Amino acid sequence: MDEENKIKQPGEQKGEQKSQSEPEIEYLTEVKKPHRKKSSTAAKSSQKIKELESKLQKKEEEIEHLNKNVAKLKEEVLRQLADKENLRKRYEKEKEDYFQFALSDILSDLLTILDNFERALQSSNIDNQESFKQGVEMIYRQLRDLIFKRGVEPIEIKDKKFDPYLHQAFVTEESDEIDEMEVGEELQKGYTLKGRLLRPSLVKVIVPRQKDAE
Repeated sequence: MDEENKIKQPGEQKGEQKSQSEPEIEYLTEVKKPHRKKSSTAAKSSQKIKELESKLQKKEEEIEHLNKNVAKLKEEVLRQLADKENLRKRYEKEKEDYFQFALSDILSDLLTILDNFERALQSSNIDNQESFKQGVEMIYRQLRDLIFKRGVEPIEIKDKKFDPYLHQAFVTEESDEIDEMEVGEELQKGYTLKGRLLRPSLVKVIVPRQKDAE
């Protein structure tokens, strides 16, 4: 019995030693697990930081690209505004020059008519009424042809119909012989310039007489 006990004791001691060493292994394992988890979390955080840095860099590049586009657009707008202003100034200058030259052309033609007036007034035959009349008629034709050449045309009164756009009533007269308003007499001739009203005709208007109420 004692020998068996002696034989078993080493086994039992080994078993006891094994059971005593197992908690140490479990403890070491428990210590290592948090270390691995911490390392994995750090790796993930580092990866996220790199991704954020990459996204931030892309955004900065996009912002820089947009700023360049804005600068180009601003420069283009300023250039177009400058071109528009230069075009406006050039147009104003050309318009001013056109009217000045057009006016000088008309004045040059009027000087010829003025010369003829002076000749008529200085004529030694001024006592000759027929000669004077012919001189005035010649000047009248020159002036008439001058304005007609510029696109001026007289307003013709057709069928005595009153047109408020072309005619201006200066006086009115009632009549029993008409049923609607009409032009009785032209007091001053009207003119159009290339189809547009330059001056209305000054006329006397005949209107139907109003009958007294019974």
